[in-house]
Amino acid sequence: MGMTITEKILAKSAGKESVKPGDNVWLNVDVLMTHDVCGPPTIGIWKNEFGKDAKIWDKDKLVIFPDHYIFTANKHANRNVDILRNFAEEYKVDNYYDVGTSRYKGVCHIALAEEGFNIPGTVLIGTDSHTCTSGAFGMFSTGVGNTDAAFILGTGKIWEKVPETMKFTFTGKMPEYLTAKDLILQILGDITTDGATYRAMEFDGEAVFSLSMNERMTLCNMAIEGGGMNGIIPVDSVTEAYLQERTNKTYDKIYSDEDAVYHSKYEYNVENLVPLVAKPHSPDNKASVREVEGTPITKAYIGSCTGGKIADFQFAAKILFGRKVSVTTFVVPASTEVAKQLETEMYKGQSLKQIFENAGAVIAKSSCAACLGGPDDTIGRTVGKDVTISTTNRNFPGRMGSKQAEVYLASPLTVAASAVKGVITDPRDLM
Repeated sequence: MGMTITEKILAKSAGKESVKPGDNVWLNVDVLMTHDVCGPPTIGIWKNEFGKDAKIWDKDKLVIFPDHYIFTANKHANRNVDILRNFAEEYKVDNYYDVGTSRYKGVCHIALAEEGFNIPGTVLIGTDSHTCTSGAFGMFSTGVGNTDAAFILGTGKIWEKVPETMKFTFTGKMPEYLTAKDLILQILGDITTDGATYRAMEFDGEAVFSLSMNERMTLCNMAIEGGGMNGIIPVDSVTEAYLQERTNKTYDKIYSDEDAVYHSKYEYNVENLVPLVAKPHSPDNKASVREVEGTPITKAYIGSCTGGKIADFQFAAKILFGRKVSVTTFVVPASTEVAKQLETEMYKGQSLKQIFENAGAVIAKSSCAACLGGPDDTIGRTVGKDVTISTTNRNFPGRMGSKQAEVYLASPLTVAASAVKGVITDPRDLM
């Protein structure tokens, strides 16, 4: 019986010929990633459990990105970064990307890709639920809690149950008004936030392979919003071109067998899909933009690991070029590299940065910023009864700050169009 791509990668990591869903295996972890929210407790548990002689199993495989609560005067948040800094110094962790230095990168999930840590066929574990983003590179990537991460930190291993796989195939040619965000919102509306619980979500089809790596990362990023253990897209020439610029590591290209067994299969023709939103207060609360158009908003937000990549800003710039926003609009590049690209990427003779500034948007420093609420001085944070339309990944009460606020999730095209009109607007009306 054949295996899916996820099963094959887990078998390889466990040193087994084959595995099947439900098997429990010891995985050998290729990269462990943590950040300023979960890094300090992970380190604390590791020191406690492994004792005063605790050793990092392989410090070249440990990567630490402060990114969540960093541009803040909050002393508790600052203390977390201090703990990471002291740990990296004491244990000589080279892959520590400190805030306030030229090495600072921004949001961990984007930085992992940019810094060449996303290697096809490998296992990447992170202390963050959106670690599934890296699955866009044909690898197994998932988020774990601090205790599991502490065990990996000391041993390089994790005990996992092999998941079943759900397959999502998108056929047809992507219309210019659709983005990967619309595709994943369509799936979430169909399967709900627990429809993929502890399962792999495999994405396939000509529309998926027509997407840039940025857009594929958006698809995999929100696998967790369906409860998915991981999202995954097999390697093709687009993946290889991206990797060629970022790393010289060798890698295994792994594909699902023709006779692989799936839990379920879903098929969509993208030419029949429309721009979508997730209404408050859940990522699966799907509606077409047409159904909610005209809803007044107070803020628009373009940023996060989901919606702060260069592709997201290219989409937004198409709408914002030559126009003004009519509500407070935040542009938050996910990484410092993306922030630089805003100055060099051109559209109709202007840099993306110029387009956003001319439109009246506020451009903030690269970080997770308001996607995770953050301390009171976090830029872009919702307050009171804000109604925000956002390219982020979650819209639970309080997720972006105030519990009274309402957050609509949408593509960068829809967010930009809504920012211009001051009400939720279908991007097709401005394209």
